[in-house]
Amino acid sequence: MKKLSRLYLILVFIILYLPILYLIMYSFSQGTTMTHYHGFTWQHYRDLLADPRMLAIVANTLLVALLSSLIATLVGTLGALSIHRTSKRVTRDVLLNLNNILMVSPDVIIGASFLIFFTTLKIPLGFGSVLLSHIAFEIPIVVLMVLPRLKEMSPSMLAAAQDLGVTTRELLSRVIVPFISPGIFAGFFMALTYSLDDFAVTFFVTGNGFSTLSVEIYSRARQGINLEINALSGVMFLFSLLLVGGYYWLQQSNQRRKRKRQGAAS
Repeated sequence: MKKLSRLYLILVFIILYLPILYLIMYSFSQGTTMTHYHGFTWQHYRDLLADPRMLAIVANTLLVALLSSLIATLVGTLGALSIHRTSKRVTRDVLLNLNNILMVSPDVIIGASFLIFFTTLKIPLGFGSVLLSHIAFEIPIVVLMVLPRLKEMSPSMLAAAQDLGVTTRELLSRVIVPFISPGIFAGFFMALTYSLDDFAVTFFVTGNGFSTLSVEIYSRARQGINLEINALSGVMFLFSLLLVGGYYWLQQSNQRRKRKRQGAAS
């Protein structure tokens, strides 16, 4: 049974990563198509770095991702705190269901809804519309990441802190936020990943003169295969690995600090 489970896991990873590795491999090909490999070269990466439009789009994508993730993390954390402090179960369930609507709704429906919303309010499509849309669908992700940490928090710990005379502001900054920080970091990294990866919503709300990587790659792919896109895919895959590694390092650091505090307390 264990061998079958391992084989199944290996098969899943092969299916997931083989197309990505295939793209990256041809980013080093001297040819112009993905039909045959023509020898190693860095030319497509040099073409990528020499393409001012693509570099501007990369900067736009990273800026939207970072800004939307930071704002969504702040709003989502405050939202999770509010939901957690709600005493009535019916109200809490309603808030959770409303929060989860954007998680279960199809991206096409969400994108069309935002397009209608911005068009009705006569908000120009571009950086602002993309940023607001990304913040909106990232907030539920942050809420879902933070809430489990809040549920793990012992009420006796909060009561002890209040008995020691801490103010509400100090309770939040010195007790609650440090305890739920793993959930906050997880929410931030998840929001960042979703923003970088999103296509459907961004496709609806982006305007002339502004684009993100997902939309640009789709537009260029329709015109034919360009190995510069493969080079970009390789760079973004490396960036994703660095994000995952950074999140894992933060998680391990938090766990080590937690073990040290527990050892000192004992």
